[in-house]
Amino acid sequence: MTAARPGHPVHAFNDDALADHDATALAARIRDKEVTAREVTEAAIARAEAVQTALNGVQVPDYERALAAADALPDGPFTGVPTFIKDNIDVEGVPTNHGSAAFTAGAAKKDSPLVTEIKGLGVNILGKSRLPEFGFSASTEYAGGDPVRNPWNPEYSAGASSGGSAALVAAGVVPIAHANDGGGSIRIPAAACGLVGLKPTRDRFVADPSENLPVRIVANGVVTRSVRDTARFFAGMEKQWRNPKLPPVREVAGPSPTRLRVGLVLDSLNGFQTDDETRAAVRRTAELLESAGHQVEEISLPVTQQLADDFAHYWALLGFLALKTGKHTFDRSFDPSLTEELTQGLGRTFKSAWLDTPGALVRLRRGRATYRAMFLDQDVLLSPTLTHTTPQIGHLAATLSFDDHFERLKTYVGFTPVANVTGAPAISLPLGRTAQGLPIGVHLAGDIGDERTLLELAFELEEAQPFARIQEA
Repeated sequence: MTAARPGHPVHAFNDDALADHDATALAARIRDKEVTAREVTEAAIARAEAVQTALNGVQVPDYERALAAADALPDGPFTGVPTFIKDNIDVEGVPTNHGSAAFTAGAAKKDSPLVTEIKGLGVNILGKSRLPEFGFSASTEYAGGDPVRNPWNPEYSAGASSGGSAALVAAGVVPIAHANDGGGSIRIPAAACGLVGLKPTRDRFVADPSENLPVRIVANGVVTRSVRDTARFFAGMEKQWRNPKLPPVREVAGPSPTRLRVGLVLDSLNGFQTDDETRAAVRRTAELLESAGHQVEEISLPVTQQLADDFAHYWALLGFLALKTGKHTFDRSFDPSLTEELTQGLGRTFKSAWLDTPGALVRLRRGRATYRAMFLDQDVLLSPTLTHTTPQIGHLAATLSFDDHFERLKTYVGFTPVANVTGAPAISLPLGRTAQGLPIGVHLAGDIGDERTLLELAFELEEAQPFARIQEA
């Protein structure tokens, strides 16, 4: 492990059984008996323990069960590869606390259907990763405890809400980890931590109970360090269960020869301008695509400020529901007075404008058709993942007043929610760096069901501009 020095990267890469392999290479080494699943599990546990104090990515370790399972994992594309599950879906025998101190959950009685399918890939689950309370913030910070820190520079945020998973993957503890996304929560931490984060099309995978919402904005997936790991995850999940209403993704192993029409969007629909470093990273990606023969044209999104306002109202509705139904939804010990200011402020905001709910829900549901119309003229949309570069710890502190916190969130998260509202697939790729060396995410979004095109283009961009490695930072 690298020494924890202020402002310097913290990672666990070394010459143990994990080395610097991605999940695909690691699974191949296990399959070829170059290393054993147990050796890899032991190495991952040692790495997790080495960086936990510095990064705080693990919520619930489950190392003894992982060691016991290492010799009898199912055959799959990632057999023996260690991973973590985000602490907002159930893993049998492990509590699910949703990042909140407002209740203390007991051990889950069974796996979520999604976890059952993830286990079918052959991975070995080491425990639960951290998220902010109920996943509402874009930084994994807490009012009553230490934040999750960014491995590239622990003075900065790891993003959210899958911040724990992203920190563990970026730091080399595991090569792949579960994440989910209700407003950008796969793509935001991927952008902050220099990872690949693909939010799937709505209903691409077997549903988790957390997806059962009035507007089904949540989708589950993973964060990884390579495009091929993400592609292999999607193919492996599809082989276990495929939604017949969506086009298949199938195996994606590299770029496509097809040249695409790329719509370039530089500023968010909520009126906040993208900062200079982020804008430059996106423009460089556009130039890279043009040099490869793709047609890039700057466009405006056909959605308006109204969608941003409706999404903010819906965000508030979810906060209100968490507060009012917590004893039923989470645990009988749930005490709403112990929730954080962001959650309580969302509840207050909803109560002050609850009459707007029917109209907001109707407009959000109609957003899908408006979004799809863009793909008559475009194949892919290119934009920033976030409106500005990754903030320092404290910029989105859980102790902020609600008004300050929510305004900063809206300023930061200007692009990702569109894919959640519409159910479209979208991917963040680490194609830029700040002057301080932090990653910048570049965002590609596709038509409903078209993850394949996004993965093919992601392979092409990864080959043309290999992703920065934290070990070399």
